[in-house]
Amino acid sequence: MQFVYLSTACASTAWGPSKDRFAPLTAETTTDRPAAKPTHRSPASTGSSAKAGQLPLPAGVSLNRIEWTSAGPILFYHLVALLAFIPWTFSWTGVIVAVIVARLSGLLGINIGYHRLLTHRGFRCPKWFEHVLVIIAICCVEDTPARWIAVHRRHHQHADEQPDPHSPLVNFIWGHIGWLVVKNPELNRLGIYDRYAKDILRDPFYVALERNWLQLKIIALQWVVFFAAGFLAELAMGGTAMQAVQFGTSILIWGVFVRTVFVWHQTWAVNSVTHLWGYRNYQTDEDSRNNVFIGLLAHGEGWHNNHHADPRSAKHGHRWWEFDTTWLMIRLFEKLGLATDVVGPSPHVMAKAGIITTHGPNGTPTH
Repeated sequence: MQFVYLSTACASTAWGPSKDRFAPLTAETTTDRPAAKPTHRSPASTGSSAKAGQLPLPAGVSLNRIEWTSAGPILFYHLVALLAFIPWTFSWTGVIVAVIVARLSGLLGINIGYHRLLTHRGFRCPKWFEHVLVIIAICCVEDTPARWIAVHRRHHQHADEQPDPHSPLVNFIWGHIGWLVVKNPELNRLGIYDRYAKDILRDPFYVALERNWLQLKIIALQWVVFFAAGFLAELAMGGTAMQAVQFGTSILIWGVFVRTVFVWHQTWAVNSVTHLWGYRNYQTDEDSRNNVFIGLLAHGEGWHNNHHADPRSAKHGHRWWEFDTTWLMIRLFEKLGLATDVVGPSPHVMAKAGIITTHGPNGTPTH
């Protein structure tokens, strides 16, 4: 999962991952369920924690080669976010806006739009609604859909192996943020797009996001919207022009910069924390974990061992206590007619862990 990285090039042909590791996730193959990789980990790796330092850096990576197109914006956003704690830019309204927008944007844009819909094809939806979800994700500043999805699919294909873009088995910092700020030749856009994101780039809208600065225009537009909302609201309440500028700035800093930084670390924690600490329902051949804190914080994304065992499933919580807000939202969309062909957990996969006890009338697993 990554930050905005500009490119004017894209791939346009069909994607097909390695046949022996990961089944294609194209729009035409949504009925296929990619299987988890065969188990070959030693028993020591199946406990409540894994050890960092087990892997070398990905091939070709040198820590002194900074990826400034990512490192620069990441540093900028963090520095601006610190301004939120200056009295002139602090407001409780800003705090409330940040919390609400952070919860909704991460849930709708990253979890549902980028991850469970586009990456793993866990459900279908109208194209206009898919684009709305993607625009929300763009406002989270985690890169274009093609880039995000290509990197994530590569992670699944090579999870916790040297080619994994962000395994914390290198070290925690690498898995959390380091991989974003250092050049990795294996993540060349054309290369990973050609292998992992051809289905995404069949959509002209996603091609356009790779070109003509469209991604940055959307990001800049949200700055204007948040500032204008605060500015006009203060004027409407009888404030002076200077008070309106102050309140607009507060809403901008809290609603955009603080919120974005929070969503970043929430997303990055799935990459780092949930491959190091937690429990395992399934003996997959990588070190994914179910982490209770990240599971609750990231709307169900922290039930990561479940996800690696059954990537297609739009539901990541497999046990009754594994609360999955993202799944509940997808089910709500299904009730509203905005989501169809929703993929639930595989009964075969769950039975291996002894989770399923009975089946519902339509074959739906019950616990």
